Amino acid sequence: MNRLEQLENMLKNSPHDSFLLFAIAKEQEKLNEEDKALDYYSRLIQSDPNYVGTYYHFAKLYEKQEQSEQALKIYTQGIQIARQLGDQHALAELSSAKLNLELEF
Repeated sequence: MNRLEQLENMLKNSPHDSFLLFAIAKEQEKLNEEDKALDYYSRLIQSDPNYVGTYYHFAKLYEKQEQSEQALKIYTQGIQIARQLGDQHALAELSSAKLNLELEF
């Protein structure tokens, strides 16, 4: 059984486990299953919007797919959450990534 299968089996017992959703999304990215990864990121921010690390990876994947508008939307959501949580590191990282993307327009 590979890592992805192990994670998916674990998710069956804990369908809203934020870490598992994130880990599966990252595994899907590694396998170039980008649409599946996007689905898992989306599920994650719906079930746990405060899992702030998701927003950066979610938006970066949209950037990779050249979906800049969608990426900007996700960065903006993440910035709002980071502010609410007082997570200065995430706030700086998301703000910088958003600014860099805006400068590319």
